[in-house]
Amino acid sequence: MVMKMTRLLLLLKPFTVSPPRSHTPPQIVQFLENRRKVHHDAINFCQAILQKKSVEWKAVLRNNLSPPINDVDLVVTVGGDGTLLQASHSLDDKIPVLGVNSDPTRIDEVEQFSSEFDATRSTGHLCAATVENFEQVLDAVLEGQFLPSELTRSMISVNARHLSTYALNDILVAHPCPASVSRFSFRIKEGDKPCSPLVNCRSSGLRVSTAAGSTAAMHSAGGFPMPILSRDLQYMTREPISPRAASDLMHGSIKHDQTLVSTWTCRKGLIYIDGSHIYHTIQDGDIIEISSRAPVLKVLLPRHLL
Repeated sequence: MVMKMTRLLLLLKPFTVSPPRSHTPPQIVQFLENRRKVHHDAINFCQAILQKKSVEWKAVLRNNLSPPINDVDLVVTVGGDGTLLQASHSLDDKIPVLGVNSDPTRIDEVEQFSSEFDATRSTGHLCAATVENFEQVLDAVLEGQFLPSELTRSMISVNARHLSTYALNDILVAHPCPASVSRFSFRIKEGDKPCSPLVNCRSSGLRVSTAAGSTAAMHSAGGFPMPILSRDLQYMTREPISPRAASDLMHGSIKHDQTLVSTWTCRKGLIYIDGSHIYHTIQDGDIIEISSRAPVLKVLLPRHLL
């Protein structure tokens, strides 16, 4: 069914670049300026496409976003996965989001500059469009030919109080200082029934990822990629001090009807949600519960993920 009147929010990654330092090599300065220009051009391109469509739309820089997002039918993010992630924290389970990767990584550039600096940009893992196909993808969405998928998000509660932000990628529970030991215990429960032994752990922290986040930090740490539409979660203790102790319990799955229950036993700690920008303070004795019972996020996914 064609969406006759669509209200659309265009959420933009800022296109400014920090001024280079005096000793920054000129090739890096030029590279960063090129990245700024490519992103700026992508924003202008997407706006020009929207001006041709029978939609009501407004553009907002992601730094100026005032959550929650409502009163729109579709959110289009222009940037990378970080911009889509930020949008997800302001969305319920009703409004879909379409990601446009404004500046995809070019393998030839990565190889060209490999001996000088890392030329990798955002992977745009969850972005279904680039400037190359944005109009085609948008038309398919507006005409009802391209439907969103429902991605699982994580719900976190501390001492039985739900946090207001859901994690689309992952959660990290750790000491505020990365050089300090994190002390905690955890087990898996189904309702009030334990499904695993209690594990007392000293490590660098505890990471829990969704299926969408299982190819990011979790995979880099030795975890396994999950089917993108899986409702399960995956957990892993980071750098356990005694890796042989209960080693088979240091990494595993949390089924969609289960909850990971952890007791924090350090004087202070933080729960990081989808990176370092959103976090919640915890202290000794706090009980943290993590499950996949959060509202889903509707995302227009790249075809290859499906």
